[in-house]
Amino acid sequence: MYPKKMKHMTTPIMAVLILLIGVLTAGCAAQSAPSPSASASPSSASAQALPAKPKASPSPSTTPAAAPVEEPAPAAVSAPEPAAAAPAPVAVAAAVPAAAPATSKYPLHTNVVSTTFWVGEIFNASLADGSQVCSTYNGQWAFQHTGINAGTTPASASGCPGSIYGGCDGVSSGTGASFTCATEARDASNGYFPKNQPAPLENPFYLDLPYDDINNAAAFRERATVIPWANDEGYKGQATNRSFSYMKNRWVKIRKDGKECYGQIQDAGPGEYQDKEYVFGANDARPANKKFNGAGMDVSPALNGCLGFSTLNGEADKVDWQFVDQKDVPPGPWLDVVTPPPV
Repeated sequence: MYPKKMKHMTTPIMAVLILLIGVLTAGCAAQSAPSPSASASPSSASAQALPAKPKASPSPSTTPAAAPVEEPAPAAVSAPEPAAAAPAPVAVAAAVPAAAPATSKYPLHTNVVSTTFWVGEIFNASLADGSQVCSTYNGQWAFQHTGINAGTTPASASGCPGSIYGGCDGVSSGTGASFTCATEARDASNGYFPKNQPAPLENPFYLDLPYDDINNAAAFRERATVIPWANDEGYKGQATNRSFSYMKNRWVKIRKDGKECYGQIQDAGPGEYQDKEYVFGANDARPANKKFNGAGMDVSPALNGCLGFSTLNGEADKVDWQFVDQKDVPPGPWLDVVTPPPV
C-alpha cells in the first residue's frame, strides 16, 4: 500500500513544482524582454547618438558592425561648412563706393574768361612778360619744351633776356630778331599735339593762373598758408626754398560746354600774379585782372582745341575750372607727355 500511496502523492507535488517553475520562467522572460520604445535597430540607435560627437573616431573597442554607421555621419554634419565663405563678396562690394572723387576738396571756379597762349609766342617784346620764350617758372621754357635752339635772346631784351628761342608750340618762321611763332588749330586726329613741330618734350596741355609763388614777393611769403596742398607729401617744408614752386606742374580740370580736359600749370598770369582770392578762394571770386576781357586763365593750343574754343586766339571763351590731384587725372592725351613736378 505504501508505494502506491507515495506515487499518488508524488504526482500532485510534481505538478505543483512544474507549475512553479513555469511561473518563475515566465517572470524572468518578462523582465528581460525589450520594451516597445527600445525596439530600434542598432544602426538607428547609433545614428541618434552621433550628433553629440560628430567628429569622433571609432575607439579600438568598437565592433566592426558599428564602423559603417559612424563613417557617413561626419560628412552630414560638416557639409554646411563651405557656406562660411559666402560673406567674402560683401566686403569687396562694400569697398566700391568708398572711392569718392578727391577733387571735391578744391573749390570750383565758374564762367571764367580764358585766352590762349603758347610756347615761343612773342606778343610784345618790349614787356618783361610779353614773351613765352621763357615762363615765370622756367627761364628756358621754349628750349626745354621743344628741344630746338635757334639762338639766344640778347641780355638787353625786355622779355626773357638770355633765353634760348627757336622752340615754338605752333608755326614758326624767321630767325633772330625776325623770329615769329604763330598759333595753330588743333584737333583730335593726333591727340591735339603740334602739327608743324617735332613731338614736344613737355606736356602740350598747359595753362597759367594768376599766382606766381616764386617771383612775386608777397605770394612767396604767404604761399605755404594759402596753397591747399602746401603740406602734402613732396611739398611740405619747402616754404623758404626759392627754387621750388608749389604751382608749377599742378593739374587743373577745365570744362566748357560739356567737354572736360586736363592740363598742367606752366606759367603765371594773365595780368595778375598774387590773386589768391580768385585762385584759391571758395566763394567763386572774379579774377582781379581787368585786361583781356577780365581773363582769369590762359590755355595752350592743345587745350583750346580739346575744349572746342570758338576762337583760336581771342577773349570770348569762358570755362569752369578746378584744381585736381594727379592721382585723379583720368586717361587722355594730356597724359601722353607729362611734365614731372616740381620745378
